[in-house]
Amino acid sequence: MNTTAQRIIEAARACLLTDGYAALSTRRVADRAGVPLSQIHYHFRGKQGVILALLDHENRTLVARQRQMYGAEAPLWQRYDQACDFLDDDLASGYVRVLQEMIAAGWSDREVAARVRVLIDAWFEVLLEVTREAEARFGSLGPLRAEDIAALIGLSFIGGESLILLDGDDTGGALGTRARTALRSVGALIRHYEQSAR
Repeated sequence: MNTTAQRIIEAARACLLTDGYAALSTRRVADRAGVPLSQIHYHFRGKQGVILALLDHENRTLVARQRQMYGAEAPLWQRYDQACDFLDDDLASGYVRVLQEMIAAGWSDREVAARVRVLIDAWFEVLLEVTREAEARFGSLGPLRAEDIAALIGLSFIGGESLILLDGDDTGGALGTRARTALRSVGALIRHYEQSAR
């Protein structure tokens, strides 16, 4: 990606975190990036394009991080706990806010919805790889298939992120605390299951 496009993406991220998607102005993004407004349209065709490019870039980086982390030689519960730690990093970086903003935009824009589904599918694919690994290692996963468990965990993170953001404070609100506690409890369940399987 060339430096002008990169500056536009970084400016769009800063503006999105400040204003939200609905109030995001391409003029403001251009001003913040120090480029003419025409450059946004040249590189990204407009507001939607620049935000989707931002989300796609960050998504590829974070999915690769998850794959590397889950591919490590460590008990599965420890790797899951690391995923919960990464959630805090992703909240601080603004990625979660951008993703949730684009999920909401996708409710009324089918093109955005299609692009966001592709991005989310990449996360679900990582979770499916991990649950299939667990199934191969431990045999039966009880009444659930690997696909079901991967979906439940992915949906739990997406829902938990929404609640954390609703609090307006990603560290101490009641909804966010409840979401974090519930997500962490899955790690305790995995640990119990792994230790019992031995």
